[in-house]
Amino acid sequence: MAFPIPSLAGRALRMLARICAVLAAAGLIAAQGAWAQSILRDAETEALMQDASAPLVRAAGFRERNVQIMVINDPSINAFVAGGQAVWFHSGLIAQADNLNQVQGVMAHELGHVEGGHVIRSMEGIKEATGIQLVTLLLGAAAMAAGGGEAGMGIMAMGQQAAMGKFLAFNRAQESSADAAGARYLHDAGISGKGSLEFFKKLQNLEYRLYVPQDTYFRTHPLSSDRVATLTHVYENDPAWNKPTDPALEARFQRVKAKLIGFVSEPQRTLQLYPETDLSVPARYARAYAYHKSAYTDKALGEVEALLKTAPHDPYFLELEGQVLLESGKPAQAIPPLREAVERTGGQPLIATLLGHALLATDDDAYLAEAERVLRNALSRDNDNPFGWYALGNVYQRKGDTARAALATAERYSMEGQAALALRHAEVAMSGISQGTPDFIRAQDIAMVSRAAMERTRKK
Repeated sequence: MAFPIPSLAGRALRMLARICAVLAAAGLIAAQGAWAQSILRDAETEALMQDASAPLVRAAGFRERNVQIMVINDPSINAFVAGGQAVWFHSGLIAQADNLNQVQGVMAHELGHVEGGHVIRSMEGIKEATGIQLVTLLLGAAAMAAGGGEAGMGIMAMGQQAAMGKFLAFNRAQESSADAAGARYLHDAGISGKGSLEFFKKLQNLEYRLYVPQDTYFRTHPLSSDRVATLTHVYENDPAWNKPTDPALEARFQRVKAKLIGFVSEPQRTLQLYPETDLSVPARYARAYAYHKSAYTDKALGEVEALLKTAPHDPYFLELEGQVLLESGKPAQAIPPLREAVERTGGQPLIATLLGHALLATDDDAYLAEAERVLRNALSRDNDNPFGWYALGNVYQRKGDTARAALATAERYSMEGQAALALRHAEVAMSGISQGTPDFIRAQDIAMVSRAAMERTRKK
């Protein structure tokens, strides 16, 4: 009888796939999933997240400029790290948070994962669990070969359960470590842990409503009730326990939460949460997006006008006015508010990209020089913006500079992971740009990186 190596390999791979699925559910290897989701980039949201996380980032021993807090369009209540110093928040978590302090509690926990290197170390847990599975597969196969079919299958099943249990215990230990680190960061930053406890209690209530099994053996995370019990004593005895969140920062959070709900939710749901009788700034913000999504341009602009009456030069209200006008087919009218928004934010790249788009959308070549300048400045400060490269490519195409149009397109495809298309356009760019210039060298770099990526794919 031939020894069933292919079958064993298949079982081991399936075991590894199950562990990876658990990891993904825990948010530990969700980088690919994050990119598969829609990344929500918004200037106001990113500014708030940076300011809210800054004291925690410093407490964790990181440099503020090296840590990114990003939001993806996902209605579930989750946050995760996926390598590097980036923390990903699901839009559903922000929408369900009652206040900024709750979000800061989650930030602190996720920074604990970053400091602990848990994404990298999770591979240790996978390796150990897979080793257990392989050993028991071999023992089970040997028993089956000796005529003990049922015994062999039993050994394999027990091995799979033991391996999964080993990995889940490893993962729960990481979560507990991140909880402890998060509490330390909140203490060092002088931020109350009330929000952290409140959010764990939210999760606990959700577990009860959804009948989530309370057996810790089969969980990736410790029980929310256990986490609350462990952290309550720590937080209640902290000097910052009764310290309120800065009112201005909390007001900014409520605005961001409202605009996020207005942007990602169905308009009917937004209007239920923020009815027309609610005349607060967050409610008007949310309704403006809901009306704009429903193509009620006049109603959307009416809400924006009311917002601007409360703060005539607020750059984010001006940005929204420009966005509504631009996307309603009025690009020329969108230019003045967007220009002011760019000026008042010191050239914020995302808003500047929107201005560049408006300038192009007029189809007036008189705006091409300004559009090029605005877009180049925006991309020099934030080149991780595929739409910005697309718009700049259009500027060059309309100017007849096909080589630099190809370079901008190569940048976009390279960023999107389309190596073959990036290589093709980089080669076009190199054929029309003088050798030794910065643009030629950049095209050359893209070509080299794209070829290497294609070669790796071919080998796989």
